[in-house]
Amino acid sequence: MSPTPSAHPRVPSPASEANESIRRFVRARRGLAWTAQDMAEYAVLLEIWTLAVRAEVVEAA
Repeated sequence: MSPTPSAHPRVPSPASEANESIRRFVRARRGLAWTAQDMAEYAVLLEIWTLAVRAEVVEAA
């Protein structure tokens, strides 16, 4: 028997939220040269995304 789907609407995962933050960040700088500050902020966003994805993988396992 297949599991019953949750009655709750799908809530975005932390990884998908982090991914959307990265997309917004990059879109806001489209066509511009990135500053050292931009690159540092992007690195932080990538680290947040990486941690969120790892947490989801561990949870799924």
